[in-house]
Amino acid sequence: QVQLVESGGGLVQAGGSLRLSCVASGNFFSIDPMGWYRQVPGKQRELVAIITKGSATNYVDSVKGRFTISRVNAKNAVYLQMNSLKAEDTAVYYCYAHVPTRDYWGQGTQVTVSS
Repeated sequence: QVQLVESGGGLVQAGGSLRLSCVASGNFFSIDPMGWYRQVPGKQRELVAIITKGSATNYVDSVKGRFTISRVNAKNAVYLQMNSLKAEDTAVYYCYAHVPTRDYWGQGTQVTVSS
């Protein structure tokens, strides 16, 4: 079992910044990859950014150049630095972790960007 605890969501004005954090705990050998998804009501959950243990990254096109994903393997932690936020970034953001045979999700943290 893996537990994911997120923090850092909130309300910010357009153009502002937020940093999301997620720490994994539990009984596992290795988590790879880790990442962030987001979801708005009525839409499917979408991948925002993902990072491997070797720090290879991938981003959805809409956040490239504005968001940066990073991780600290020794802490089983993943972070999402979100800059130049837009109203369309408003969503519930979920931490994601993959261990052999299973995917895990955090409880979600709300990010609201006011225009």
